[in-house]
Parts: sequence; C-alpha cells; structure tokens
Amino acid sequence: MPLTMAKAGEANIIRKVGGKGEARRFLENLGFVAGADIMVVSQIGGNLIVTVKGARVAINKDMANKIMV
Repeated sequence: MPLTMAKAGEANIIRKVGGKGEARRFLENLGFVAGADIMVVSQIGGNLIVTVKGARVAINKDMANKIMV
C-alpha cells in the first residue's frame, strides 16, 4: 500500500520506491530505500511528516504515493 494510507504512529517497512529518475534519486538520498523502517508522525492535508532512519522528514502527497510499505 502507498505510504499515504499508513496510520500515524504505526511502524512500517519500505517495500518499494517508485517514480522516475530525479524524483526517485531525491527520495533515496533522503533515506527512503527498500528495507528501511518508516513511521508516519502526522498527516496534514495529505502531506506527511515521517521518521525514516532516525530523521524527521516532511514530504508531500505526490511523493508519499510513490513509496510503498
């Protein structure tokens, strides 16, 4: 399921990072790689604040839909 459907406070594992070229590289540079632990901290208007690899990161809905958990 896409990251946007994950519940806040629930631990998940990234299964796949979609997208093409630059968008995918951008997410991977932030730590969004397959096998990494991820947790949604909060969701506001579809935009997410997540914890990945010990860091809090804010991503928009479009980017979050490319991350499968």
